[in-house]
Amino acid sequence: VMFTLDTESGFRDVVFITSAFGLGETVVQGAVNPDEFYVHKENLSAGRPAILRKTLGSKAIMMTYGKAGEENVITIDVPEADCKRFSLSDEQVEALARQALIIEQHYGRPMDIEWGLDGEDGQLYILQARPETVESRVDHAKVERFRLEEQGTVLAQGRAIGQRIGTGTTKVI
Repeated sequence: VMFTLDTESGFRDVVFITSAFGLGETVVQGAVNPDEFYVHKENLSAGRPAILRKTLGSKAIMMTYGKAGEENVITIDVPEADCKRFSLSDEQVEALARQALIIEQHYGRPMDIEWGLDGEDGQLYILQARPETVESRVDHAKVERFRLEEQGTVLAQGRAIGQRIGTGTTKVI
């Protein structure tokens, strides 16, 4: 999956790409911790190095096609060596980001784009593009302040998935 803005902040000068091995459904469903790439649009357009940040995801599982006559798709463990490497090369990341810029320019708005890397021919394909519907509608000029009323023990850390303070039971899946 890729977005033509940063989905956390709404910052529109980057393309945000997520990637894992196998079929993309595990990324879309949030079942896997994917690799993440931030690509600077202006640098990409100018032909300069454009990858601002790369984060290696754990990519512990992947969905793949089952054998003919059996299950349509199956979920399997990713080999440990593959978990420790990025699922896309820098060249592939920049090629995807260039396609994202073309799509965004065509539609004139931030886009949510599904893509795939064909395991047989090695080509990148755009599968679906639709308007990004969450961050592009948020009023980023408005600042909300929150105050913790008491301190607690940090039970888990990770990538922020929201803009608020939450409480509840932490579940590691």
